[in-house]
Amino acid sequence: MSERQLIFVFEEGKPQRLDKFLAARIPELSRSRVQALIEAGNVTVEGEVPHKAGFSLSPGDQVEVVIPPPEPSKLVPEAVPLEILFENDDVLVINKAAGMVVHPSAGHGSGTLVHAVLAHAPEIMGVGGEKRPGIVHRLDKDTSGTIILAKNDRAQRWLSDQFQDRQVGKNYLALVDGSPPTPNGRVEAPIGRDPSHRQRMAITPPHRGRDAISEYFTIESFDKHTLLKVHILTGRTHQIRLHMAFIECPVVGDTVYGRKQPSLPVKRQFLHAQGLSIIIPGEASPRTFEAPLPEELTKVLEALKR
Repeated sequence: MSERQLIFVFEEGKPQRLDKFLAARIPELSRSRVQALIEAGNVTVEGEVPHKAGFSLSPGDQVEVVIPPPEPSKLVPEAVPLEILFENDDVLVINKAAGMVVHPSAGHGSGTLVHAVLAHAPEIMGVGGEKRPGIVHRLDKDTSGTIILAKNDRAQRWLSDQFQDRQVGKNYLALVDGSPPTPNGRVEAPIGRDPSHRQRMAITPPHRGRDAISEYFTIESFDKHTLLKVHILTGRTHQIRLHMAFIECPVVGDTVYGRKQPSLPVKRQFLHAQGLSIIIPGEASPRTFEAPLPEELTKVLEALKR
């Protein structure tokens, strides 16, 4: 595939951000992809390279965009079994198993969800980027449940915009130690990188972290534990685990932010992405995709009810 060259003329009456203008003109590209092209010098305005996505366009400006061909991927597809909840030409919805990393990263060069998906749907290669093809959101390694991937660039943009605009419904099941201060509640506590442990996140002062909002609802109370449904309005790294620990109800099995020795015999954190509500390409109303609770977590609940 050869590179593409596109030329646009900004004809609006008021100034506008360069990235916003191009995102509207090239709908198959995500906002982050447009911003990356600008920062890489692949966009010129009146023959000059702006480098900043927030560059302000003036009426009459000619904008030239060069979209390079995708780089050959170094990812090798791996035939790892997947539990597919839904699939069409645009999206793939999977019930991710606990223990599976979503995409390649330091220390996880193989066996990831991306490697498995590439074996199932090779056309995802290069969608949204070479390192994380198809990925529009993530789940922690030890969190199981519903995750959606884009199978083409148009779907990548469509889904990414909904996540960025907080238009996606994300519901989790979490078994926590103790009981929350109220049966139902809302936690608003900013999250940022832990300055003492760079591999961890932490609740931070507002000026140091990003806003994070979680709502929880009690499903069932036990003697020393509570089963919660948690709805997250933002998607920060480790958000539910941190927010539950913040209200002194850490997720069972979370040895990073909770108890070092789990209060119940579990080999993973009891956190499951039960449902995801999102509008898929070509449709006008949201669909809800749900993943059943894994057997190992179901057995934990059955033991508590005895």
